[in-house]
Amino acid sequence: MYRLTLRVGLRWKLSIAIAAVSALVALVLSLLVHNAARISMINNSRDLQDERLQSAQRIYESNERLAFGAMLNDPDLPEPLLDALARGERATYVSEGGSSSPDVWAATPLPDGGVLSLHTRFTDRYSVLGELDRTLVIGSLTVVLGSTALGVLIGGKLSRRLRKAAVAAGRVAEGDADVRVREAIGGRAQDETDELARAIDAMTDALQARLEAERRVTADIAHELRTPVTGLLTAAELLPAGRPTEMVRDRAQVLRTLVEDILEVARLDGAAERAELQEVALGEFVTRRVRTLAPDAEVEVVRDAIVTTDPRRLERILGNLLVNAARHGAPPVEVTVEDRLIRVRDHGPGFPPALLADGPSRFRTGSTDRAGTGHGLGLTIATGQARVLGARLTFRNTTPGAVATLRLPEAPPDPVGS
Repeated sequence: MYRLTLRVGLRWKLSIAIAAVSALVALVLSLLVHNAARISMINNSRDLQDERLQSAQRIYESNERLAFGAMLNDPDLPEPLLDALARGERATYVSEGGSSSPDVWAATPLPDGGVLSLHTRFTDRYSVLGELDRTLVIGSLTVVLGSTALGVLIGGKLSRRLRKAAVAAGRVAEGDADVRVREAIGGRAQDETDELARAIDAMTDALQARLEAERRVTADIAHELRTPVTGLLTAAELLPAGRPTEMVRDRAQVLRTLVEDILEVARLDGAAERAELQEVALGEFVTRRVRTLAPDAEVEVVRDAIVTTDPRRLERILGNLLVNAARHGAPPVEVTVEDRLIRVRDHGPGFPPALLADGPSRFRTGSTDRAGTGHGLGLTIATGQARVLGARLTFRNTTPGAVATLRLPEAPPDPVGS
C-alpha cells in the first residue's frame, strides 16, 4: 500500500492556524453581538408596546375609543398573556412566529371585565438587525482575510529564515567550514531561529576544532614516523640478498607508502592545498599516463578538450582510480575521455554499498579480509585532490563492474585557494 503524503510548509501551517482561530473568534463575537442586539431590540419593543397599551387604555377609559390599533377581547391572545390576565396583571409577550421580526403582544384587564390588547410586528425596527448581520459578516471576513495575510507574511519570513539556516547547515555538512548559519539567515530578530543558528554555529566551531586537532595529531604522528621508516628502508638495503631481506624491504616500503598517504590526507583535510594550473590536452594526457600507470587498461578518447588544471594532481587521481580498479575490480579496465569527463570502469563486483552511500572513507576498503592489500586511502586521496581541482568525483555500479567518473570544471579553480 502507498501512503500519500502532503508536504505543507511552516508558512501555510501558521497561516491556516491563524485563519482558523480568527474565524472562530469572529464567529463567536458575531453571535454574541447578534444575540445582544436582538435581546435589546426585543426589550425595547416590549417597553414601547407597554407604553402604547397604557396610552390606549387611558384613551379608551376617557372616551371609549380604541387607539393605536387596540382590540377588545381579542380571541387570538397567546396562552401566557391569558394566564397573566387571569391574575389581573398587565403583561407583554413576544412570539417568534418563524419570521425575522417577532410579534409583540401587550394586554391589560379593564375595570368592566374586558381585556384591551395590542398586537404589533416591528418590521422596520428589526430590519436594522439584518443590516447588522451583514456588517458582522463583512467584518468577520475582513478580519479572517487580514489575519491570514498577516500569518502568511510572518510565516513566510520565519520559513525563509529556517530555509536559509537549512541551506547553510547543508553547506557546513558538505565541508564548507567558513559558513556561519547566523550570518546566512541575517536580520535582527532575536527569536528561536536566531538561537538555533547560534547553537549550530557553536556546534560547527566545536566540531571544526576537534577535527583540526585530530588532523594535527595524525599529521604529527605520520611526520614523526617518516624518519624511522626512512632509516628502516636504508637498513634493509644493507641486508644480504635473500627471501627474508625481500620481505623486510617490501613491508618497509608498504609502511613508507602508508605514512606518505596519511600525510597527504592530513594536508588535504587542512584545506591548505593549492592547484598549480597549466593548460593540458586532456585526451593525450590521459592516454600517456594510462600507458605508464596501467599498460593493460584500454583508453578511448571520444572527444578531446583543452583544460586548465594541475597535471600532478590529475595524474594522482587517475593513478589511484586505476590502482583501485586493478586491486578490487576485474579486467578489462576501460578509461574513457569525453570532453571534460574522465571515466574509469572495471568489470569486477562493484563498489561496496557503504561507499556509494557515504563516499570514500579512510581505512575502509570494503573487504572483510584484513590480510588483503590496500588501506582504504586511495579513493579518499582522489576525492580530496578532486576537491582542490574544483572537480567532482562520483562513484556508481554498473552491470558488471564499477564506474568512477571525474568531471573537471568549466572554469579553472582559483590558484590561490580552491
